[in-house]
Amino acid sequence: MKDPLPGFVKQRRRALSLTQPDLANRAGVGLRFIRELEQGKPTLRLDKVNQVLALFGHRMEPVAYRMEVDDAPR
Repeated sequence: MKDPLPGFVKQRRRALSLTQPDLANRAGVGLRFIRELEQGKPTLRLDKVNQVLALFGHRMEPVAYRMEVDDAPR
């Protein structure tokens, strides 16, 4: 399953004509964090992800999830 978060952040940032440094400044996180977020780093601090998403009126939260065969741990 592909993670939709990196694409969402990048698309929203571009729609607002923000550079990565602009987004980092507005969200109060480091530029490196924004780069890692947009590149899909698998381990990121959830509080910082939510700081970024808050600028777009969103946040991460638990959702119902159905594991599919491709998602099962090996």
